[in-house]
Amino acid sequence: MSVLSAVSIAEIKARGSIKDADVLKLRRSYDDDGRITAEEAEAIFALNAACPVQDPAWADCFIETITDYIVEQARPEGYLTTDNAAWLIQHIARSGRIESKTELELLVGVLDRARWAPQSLVSFALEQVRDAVIDGTGPLRSGKLIEPGVVVESDVDLLRRIIYAYGGDDNLAVTQPEAEVLFAIDEATAEADNHPSWRDLFVKAIANCAMAASGYVAPSRAEVLARDFWLDRRGDLALDRVAAGMAAGLRGVFSSYRPQSLEERAIARLALQKVEIVTNEAVTPAEAHWLGRRMGRSGSLTPNERALVRFLKAENPLIHPSLQALVDKVAAAA
Repeated sequence: MSVLSAVSIAEIKARGSIKDADVLKLRRSYDDDGRITAEEAEAIFALNAACPVQDPAWADCFIETITDYIVEQARPEGYLTTDNAAWLIQHIARSGRIESKTELELLVGVLDRARWAPQSLVSFALEQVRDAVIDGTGPLRSGKLIEPGVVVESDVDLLRRIIYAYGGDDNLAVTQPEAEVLFAIDEATAEADNHPSWRDLFVKAIANCAMAASGYVAPSRAEVLARDFWLDRRGDLALDRVAAGMAAGLRGVFSSYRPQSLEERAIARLALQKVEIVTNEAVTPAEAHWLGRRMGRSGSLTPNERALVRFLKAENPLIHPSLQALVDKVAAAA
């Protein structure tokens, strides 16, 4: 039996609202059936678009059913291909940008659930945060009095969640497209009064690129990008104590890396190939030469880039020559 047969689609569209009672009927039918077809997924999206008035229960139902369909039921089950990702983007970003919090949460939820997803879908998700920060647009800024060009704590939390989701359990280092979005945010907000957690995430993420590009085993993203405890205590700390807390956290990050053996390097290449075959899209690792050119591209290093370089100098890991040249240059100018 069709899940949507439990309600009158025409009636709901005509009144322009989805009520909690409609959601209850849909959920009962879905619990009995347990499947969502492609046609039903299209109809659910059409309902969401046709009804500007939505009772609270709808958002969770919409996210759950569409996520179940695209991740667990559309082929290949458990993964997203470029075709599936394009289908999702077409439905949640009809104008080229996500306009509602529900659709943004759907995108992040899909990335959370999928074992692997195309790199382009993760970049698209990160770009929604970038646009909110730089331009003050989109659902992340709707109804909020936040000045454009400032990174707030909720932005960092969402960036971290998206980056975690793409890494999965495969210890995939932060990729070049992901890093590019982080660099763009950093450049645009370099002089702003950003939340302290932004520097913490940026430095750790770019350090992850640098260490992987220098031949180190990349620990899980959850391990190396975790929010540090000192951020929760920042209200009680003077500026020098905050800096000391961050330094301690970064030392812990660097201690998580170790040189990659030849066997581990081969296994890492195979893991990338598997992701590319399943998702039908190439993965672009961040290369040392690219990082060396990208940092300071605007003419000088941003405060966050300088923080990373200082810690690379202080911890002195064996890094790629193109990155070591940048470290030595900054140290000589200090």
